[in-house]
Amino acid sequence: MRIVVAHNRYREAQPSGENTIVDAEIAQLTAAGVEVLPFLRSSDEIPSMPKSAKALLPVSPIYAPRAQQELSRLITEHRPDVLHLHNPYPLLSPWVVRTAHKHGVPVVQTVHNYRQVCSSGLYFRDGMICQDCRGRALGVPAIVHRCYRGSRAQSALMATTLAVHRGTWKSVDRFVALTSAVADHLRDYGVPADRIVVKPNGIPDPGAPAPLGDGFLYMARLSPEKGMGLLLDAWRRHPDGSLGPLRIAGDGELRPLAEAAAAERADVTYLGPLDRAGVRAAIEASAVIIAASTWHDVLPTVIIEALASGRPVLGTALGGIPYLLGADGPREPAGTGPAAVATAAPGEGRVALPVGVQAGEVGWVVAPEPAAMAAALPVARAGAATLAPAARARYERTFHPDVVTRQLIDIYEGVSATAPPR
Repeated sequence: MRIVVAHNRYREAQPSGENTIVDAEIAQLTAAGVEVLPFLRSSDEIPSMPKSAKALLPVSPIYAPRAQQELSRLITEHRPDVLHLHNPYPLLSPWVVRTAHKHGVPVVQTVHNYRQVCSSGLYFRDGMICQDCRGRALGVPAIVHRCYRGSRAQSALMATTLAVHRGTWKSVDRFVALTSAVADHLRDYGVPADRIVVKPNGIPDPGAPAPLGDGFLYMARLSPEKGMGLLLDAWRRHPDGSLGPLRIAGDGELRPLAEAAAAERADVTYLGPLDRAGVRAAIEASAVIIAASTWHDVLPTVIIEALASGRPVLGTALGGIPYLLGADGPREPAGTGPAAVATAAPGEGRVALPVGVQAGEVGWVVAPEPAAMAAALPVARAGAATLAPAARARYERTFHPDVVTRQLIDIYEGVSATAPPR
């Protein structure tokens, strides 16, 4: 098959799991014998653009004329079977869907965030989950609250873009929902269930897991929605050293908070931003990986990296995290109702867990509250060795490149077979 992979890369200065996944997917498809035609743009191009091109940037999310011309030439020359779209903003525009359809090429889109509805793509505002724009023809709340890049003007442009392209999105031939939570979001948006396929991302196999290390690793963009503040609040409820080490890796606006925690306690270490070798070393040094997101995180790549390395995960019960860990999430918030009782790993019987904590197949999910996270930390430390083999097994069964690439090729073949002749 011949596939155009279209993606507007996020700035390299801002670590992006989406960029990593697109690169890996291109490599996996190529290795499987698919001819990939990359149609990539990068937000890093913007500062060096000529003034004439910069003048058109405000309208490029709605219609990017240069991208449409270049895509038309690419399709005309190579006659691809499918266009696979990831992120279209700001230099491609959702208009690439219309351009592909004009040439009779079906479109598959992987949904990495909630930007069909939400201008920021996060469903998160002012430190809290926000879905004020759901069901609205125009996302006025996004404009009022400056949700896109902190600018009312840019938020108005993005809200307008989403309104203009509502029909564009609904014309996509097949949506790849990374988790069941994203599939629910798409159905709520009005996409028919038969045009949605749940297929998670995969990452290259790092090889046989190293023996478990000690303590916990939190590795994420250091921004409010990723929950480092929640984790540190929970961590401080335990005496210094009682849980083993906590390593924090990443960079972002909350870096001073990580540095302060490391200065305050002997059991907290801030590793800073890491390259691929550093990521691997940090995972291997730890026993449990923490995903403390306080937004509906779609599919944190760090969880798949943890499972591939045979590390169980302690995560919040939001977005795609319960799906990744094989858990439904706690049914009651911390502090209410009876203590949860969940099944541990096979052969371990049933164990009583603290309120707000639920066991999954390869980890634990908690209510996004400090009390629940604090209660789960010693449970996760004690249970890491038991769940480590299940973590690796779930990676091999669900997130290995051989598995997800075959699923993706099946999706391409399905939409290509039903496309009208050209």
